[in-house]
Amino acid sequence: MPITHAPGVLIPEEPQQFDIAGDSPPIQLGDWTLTPLASYIVKARVLATKRYRSDPTSDIAPRDLLLGWGPMSDSAVVNTIAFRQNNRFGFWTFGSGCPLPESEISRHAANTHLIPANESVRRRIDSLKVGSLVRLRGQLVEARHADGGSPWKSSLSRTDCGDGACEIIYVESVLEL
Repeated sequence: MPITHAPGVLIPEEPQQFDIAGDSPPIQLGDWTLTPLASYIVKARVLATKRYRSDPTSDIAPRDLLLGWGPMSDSAVVNTIAFRQNNRFGFWTFGSGCPLPESEISRHAANTHLIPANESVRRRIDSLKVGSLVRLRGQLVEARHADGGSPWKSSLSRTDCGDGACEIIYVESVLEL
């Protein structure tokens, strides 16, 4: 059951991204090597959540969250939009009653692929519901599988959209707000 909130911006802060000083060592997760690209902290409202079990990356990133901040944390806006996730993409549909142009929706929402740092973080991610207010801290990463396939690389921008625009976060902590 989704968590409901009264109208008003609940998360005014933009996500924080910081360059990583020097070479950060890679993180090994089974057959995957994660290369840190930037430190990342995001406070957001969960707009949608999707569990993945059988795609090529589900062994390291079993859940995606569609997150919103700023105007996309406001129930007056969120309640005018239908959200869904499929094939590692986040989608939204809105009509004439939506008070934001699509460019502002895209600038204040992101589909995020979450790689939990440990089992405790995984359980916390799995417990999140639509409407949860959350703070995620970790690193944006590029993930490479030992089989030598194409890398799975995080976006480093909040203004892009489409293929390659998702954030891939190695999540080190989860805090419900």
